Amino acid sequence: MREMIAYCGLDCEQCDAYLATIHDDQELREKTAALWARLNNAPILPQHINCRGCRGDGIKTVYCANLCAIRRCALERGAATCGECPEVDQCGRVGAIFAHRPDARKNLEG
Repeated sequence: MREMIAYCGLDCEQCDAYLATIHDDQELREKTAALWARLNNAPILPQHINCRGCRGDGIKTVYCANLCAIRRCALERGAATCGECPEVDQCGRVGAIFAHRPDARKNLEG
């Protein structure tokens, strides 16, 4: 499995925070911050849009580093991804991701 597949199966290489970080793209940071702030009704600023991937070393968004229950669960269980968890099919947290992004499930299988 590629390193840039998140614990939940999303592809970090397709995330705007990751793309803004690796390309040092301030315009993308600003656009992403505005969108995420609106979608989450939260004060998300361009300086918050920095991430090198959920499972990798380096900077992460505040959400990914501190608030993501999926990431926290996988770390506590010592799992490389949710795909290793025997409870993945019954998990409501990661199930919500799979419902909206079926490719995430496929990423964990491949």
